[in-house]
Amino acid sequence: MTSDPLFILVILACVAVFAVLIIGVGSFAKSGAFHKKYANKLMRLRVLLQFVAIALIMLYIWLRNGG
Repeated sequence: MTSDPLFILVILACVAVFAVLIIGVGSFAKSGAFHKKYANKLMRLRVLLQFVAIALIMLYIWLRNGG
């Protein structure tokens, strides 16, 4: 399973979503100039990355169950 490139891509997509979420929540907590400039962009990026991650997960499931 860990040698499967699609599985690795799914894991990387999930890690990217988590990283953007943590950066976004951290900016909300700290506030300041970074928050004012990037908060909305980070949350939009999170939604986009979540879409990609879910699409990859669905593709992985579909391919592993025989298509």
